[in-house]
Amino acid sequence: MRIAVYPGSFDPITNGHRDIIERASRVFDKVVVGVLRNKSKKPKFTAEERVSFIQLVTGHLDNVEVAAFDGLLVDFAKAHGASVIIKGLRTVNDFEYEFQMALLNKALDSECETMFMMTNSQYSYISSSMVNELAGYKGDLSGLVPAEIIEYIKEKYK
Repeated sequence: MRIAVYPGSFDPITNGHRDIIERASRVFDKVVVGVLRNKSKKPKFTAEERVSFIQLVTGHLDNVEVAAFDGLLVDFAKAHGASVIIKGLRTVNDFEYEFQMALLNKALDSECETMFMMTNSQYSYISSSMVNELAGYKGDLSGLVPAEIIEYIKEKYK
């Protein structure tokens, strides 16, 4: 069974993230979306909220599961039987950072491969931080995040 992990903070999940999850679910037997609890960041949404958002928008994908984690990504991947880490790329800048992380993860676990997936061009400008900034100004989130979670985001910014 080919299992992959797609990690991120997903604060909140965007349509770009959902696109990567859906495409990865067609490539792998199982995709585990890992929601990072990053102690150095102050997320707008709790890990539990982020997990529930992803579960809500990926419920139609039978081979996708969602779990929060902290610690090393390679340890999370190993705990879920994954041999591949999926990283979505929007820009060249994303590649430089993710390439370094892929080399580090390979050094930590030589059995773990990283697969880069280019974001669909229609989502290449979307980031979670941009969504949060726009939401803070009561901007229109249509097309940026899954429609199912827009009201939850608006509620957080009331």
